[in-house]
Formats: sequence, C-alpha cells, structure tokens
Amino acid sequence: MTSENSRPGPPAISASVIVLTLARKVETELGAALVPLDLTIGRLGLLGHISGVPGASFSDLARMSGISVQSVHTAVKALVAAGLVRDRTARAGSASTIELTPKGSRLLRKAEEVLAEVDERLFGAEADPIRRQIGAAILAAFANGIPPR
Repeated sequence: MTSENSRPGPPAISASVIVLTLARKVETELGAALVPLDLTIGRLGLLGHISGVPGASFSDLARMSGISVQSVHTAVKALVAAGLVRDRTARAGSASTIELTPKGSRLLRKAEEVLAEVDERLFGAEADPIRRQIGAAILAAFANGIPPR
C-alpha cells in the first residue's frame, strides 16, 4: 500500500515508445515537406518500390508497402492517372509490368532531394545530438542493405 503523499517514479524507458515518438516527428516533417510536390509518404514509398524493384507485382508492392493488394491497385491507378507510372501489361489475368514514367522519375528525384533535406534537418550535423546518434545507428544497422522485417 502506498501513502497518499508518495509519487510514482519516472516511467520506465521503452525503446518502442521512443521509436514511435521519433517516427511521428519524422512522419510530420516529411509529410509537410512533400506537400509542395503533391506527394504523400505512401505514394513516395510506392514510387520508390516501383523504381527499385523492376517487374514487381501488385502482391510484391503490397508486401513491401505493408498494405493490401486492393489498396495497391487503387494507389497504382491514381499514379497512372497522374502520369507517374504505367502498367505495360494491364490486362486481367496477366502479370503487370509497372514502371515509372519520365514524369514519375523526375518527381521521385525531387522527392529524394526533399527526403535528404529532412534527414539532414532531423539527423544531420546541426540536429539534436541524440537524434544524430539514433540516425547514425539506424544507418549503420541497415548498411548491408537488408530491409527491416
């Protein structure tokens, strides 16, 4: 039993809570920085996957993006309508060959520049020392190119 005057100690440090807090900060900053490009983080991710994994299927894109195949179909339709990607074999029952258009490639390059600016602001030389350490640790952990599970 605790007395009425006793206060609980500080909360336990949780890696999960720290990562979630930082992720929200990154998501907010990056989302705002992408607005002038008329791009969302999700659309940026899809463009990156389409660019980086030639011949990826809708199922592959769904798996990489952590969304449903139906959501990928909807998103790719929007990217096609915006002139950012094309599906060379858009026929029912056949595998798709989704690729960036020149317009999509240009937008992805601009978005990568924005991403680099956000990275520098949040994790670069002038950033909070703890965030610099976290950024360096994350880059080192994934330097061998293995994506997180």
